[in-house]
Amino acid sequence: MKTYTLLVAAAIGMLASGCALKPVQPWEKNILAREEMQLTPDRTEDYLDGHIYSSRESAFGGKGVGGGGCGCN
Repeated sequence: MKTYTLLVAAAIGMLASGCALKPVQPWEKNILAREEMQLTPDRTEDYLDGHIYSSRESAFGGKGVGGGGCGCN
């Protein structure tokens, strides 16, 4: 029983250690700002998706935030 408890505690410790996040340092931000690091590297596609979304939801702006013009969220 003691071995089982030790194994469970070790597994929980290993899983919990992966949850730690450290903030991005100022000298690391240039890597995140690269074009290939963007979610949609094609700016035209991103613009058109935003246009379609705003037309469909009757809302403007607030990209990435839940809800829309209909008030359903």
